[in-house]
Amino acid sequence: MGALTTALIAIAGVILGWITIEMACKPCLEKGREAIDQNLNLDYDPDEQHNIRTPLNPNPPQESDSSTPIKIV
Repeated sequence: MGALTTALIAIAGVILGWITIEMACKPCLEKGREAIDQNLNLDYDPDEQHNIRTPLNPNPPQESDSSTPIKIV
């Protein structure tokens, strides 16, 4: 009877520990699971969605304007 009680307490401790980790690290775990789902999805095309590595300013100003005077020091 003592072994059964010990086993049930150990299982309950593991379950409560798992729930605690899930609640504490929820944002990080969701991002990780989302990344894994995208990598395992054969229909996923990274070019179709917003990529985090795209530049913030996709159209930088052109510096080929010759009307701007250049100051040489």
